[in-house]
Amino acid sequence: MRCGKLGGVGTADEVRLDSTASTHDHEDAENTSVESGTAVTATERGLLGQLAEAFSGYVARLVKMDGGELYLVRVTPDDVHIHLGGRCSGCPGATMTREQLLEPAVRDICPNAIVRVTTGWRVPEGAWRVRPL
Repeated sequence: MRCGKLGGVGTADEVRLDSTASTHDHEDAENTSVESGTAVTATERGLLGQLAEAFSGYVARLVKMDGGELYLVRVTPDDVHIHLGGRCSGCPGATMTREQLLEPAVRDICPNAIVRVTTGWRVPEGAWRVRPL
């Protein structure tokens, strides 16, 4: 099954995306290539790009305003793992963020995916930070 409501398969190169494997704290990186982190398939790369694009405009900005960081950990057509770091770590409001912001955005792109959201100070290895545009 092909997921993707944004028309075609986008690439993560079109949005501000950082790999924790190499550029976790590098603020000058515009258009970081997904290949610099963990290996992903073409389908996963397309979904990663679409989700990053959807999150970077609105969702990542709201998370950042509260002192949090938004990461895409694993993206497949059936499973989307998102990590909330920074001040979102252990925050009771992370549940609302998941239900009101993250899940609807994922459902628009991949309606059948299981959405997993974790929080904590330790960012999972190979996660991609989504920065607001």
